[in-house]
Amino acid sequence: MNNAEELKKIVKEKYGEIALQSKEQNEASCCGATGCCTVDYAIFADNYTQLEGYNPDADLGLGCGVPTEFAQLKPGDVVIDLGSGAGNDCFVARAIVGETGKVLGVDMTEAMISKARDNAEKLGFHNVEFRQGEIEDLPIAANRADVVISNCVLNLVPDKRKAFAETYRVLKPGGHFSISDVVLVGELPAGLVKASELYAGCVSGAIQKEEYLQIIRETGFENVVVQKEKAIQVPDEILRDYLDEAGLRAFRESNTGIYSITVYGDKPASSACCAPGAGCC
Repeated sequence: MNNAEELKKIVKEKYGEIALQSKEQNEASCCGATGCCTVDYAIFADNYTQLEGYNPDADLGLGCGVPTEFAQLKPGDVVIDLGSGAGNDCFVARAIVGETGKVLGVDMTEAMISKARDNAEKLGFHNVEFRQGEIEDLPIAANRADVVISNCVLNLVPDKRKAFAETYRVLKPGGHFSISDVVLVGELPAGLVKASELYAGCVSGAIQKEEYLQIIRETGFENVVVQKEKAIQVPDEILRDYLDEAGLRAFRESNTGIYSITVYGDKPASSACCAPGAGCC
């Protein structure tokens, strides 16, 4: 598998292409602005259309859950969305926190930030802001947010421990997160692990479920709980691009599972701003 910088470049390129197409294009195929690929990036997506604050221009069908469903948002909250894309979860969160709240989306892809800002301007929202930056080094001051949300993004981050340390840092003491993401139970075949397109497609960058939860706990979060879990079935026609028939059959017969989970965690009310072992803020 590529190194961290190469992986980030792959993700930026793929999601830069996706930013230029519609949700319908994403659901029909994964063909972007510069040609076709083999991964359906909308494969994990949940239906947002009935949610207050939903805006179709911001929905590219890229999530794997609805983190706002369990985020316990309330009017006046400051919310940070990690990997905010075109703004879908930000606008749903804004409908809950209202005019007295604040929603801040962070994404490393310039095309996504541009699309999200255009959407916010069209909607006339002045309390929704989008900043370009990386989750491992958030462009946000410490102790800023009441709630952090994220939707199918942290599996794309090479250093997940640092990503959760940054989540801890930007949360106020007593704040919490609700994050939807992709995890594994069992080992993926080597052909899938080494596929860079499947990394960008939220499969090969996923780590073991128990390791994921342990990283969160070791970062300093308390009351860590899986709020929702669902199995993801990657279609055979996608897997055949990376596995031969024997490998595909072995994978299907194994106990390996790909899951979308929504996870909750609290930052202790008496905590310092930094995660354990992260150093001084």
